[in-house]
Amino acid sequence: MTQSPTVPTNASSDTPPMKYGERSIEDGQLTTFPNPRPGRRYNVNITLPEFTCKCPFSGYPDFATIKIDYVPDETLVELKALKLYINSFRDLYISHEESVNKILDDFVAACDPHEIEIVGDYQPRGNVHTVITVRHEKAAS
Repeated sequence: MTQSPTVPTNASSDTPPMKYGERSIEDGQLTTFPNPRPGRRYNVNITLPEFTCKCPFSGYPDFATIKIDYVPDETLVELKALKLYINSFRDLYISHEESVNKILDDFVAACDPHEIEIVGDYQPRGNVHTVITVRHEKAAS
């Protein structure tokens, strides 16, 4: 006599339970920590080579390398939080232009750097290669 395997209670659901990484990404927000050298101007360069989002017109995935170069003021963006924030774009239907501008707006809102440049270098699709560059500088006091 063979017994049928025990079926988990959530097995009948069409939606599988969210994995811990998916929860972290969904909850991901840019967080900051105090600049250890607030009086010194220096650059922080970050490269995120696995950015993905979805085309708002076709739904096809778009892939890019996001490059962030900023001069911090009082705070810096925490890198794990940045990684989770960037990964939150993977299921968004958003244009190349809007995604890079949104990253800039959110970054400036989170840590208010002296200056920042963000480049979104998108992989070619349909024989089109797109590079979006956005900048922000604090107004001189």
